[in-house]
Amino acid sequence: MSKHDLPQVIDFLRQNLNLSDDSIQLALKQSQSDYGSLPIVLWQYGLVTLLELERIYDWFESYIY
Repeated sequence: MSKHDLPQVIDFLRQNLNLSDDSIQLALKQSQSDYGSLPIVLWQYGLVTLLELERIYDWFESYIY
């Protein structure tokens, strides 16, 4: 994922998973150097479930790739 894709990813997290801006910002801060690790950081911090993590990767596959 590139910085160019980041606004769409954030919109997906807000609209489809109802994540708060604070949760998203925390995960972004922790995954600064590799935005591709953002979903894993969200999961590691307990901000998304395993099922939601799968939804994120499914969305990545359909949107980004």
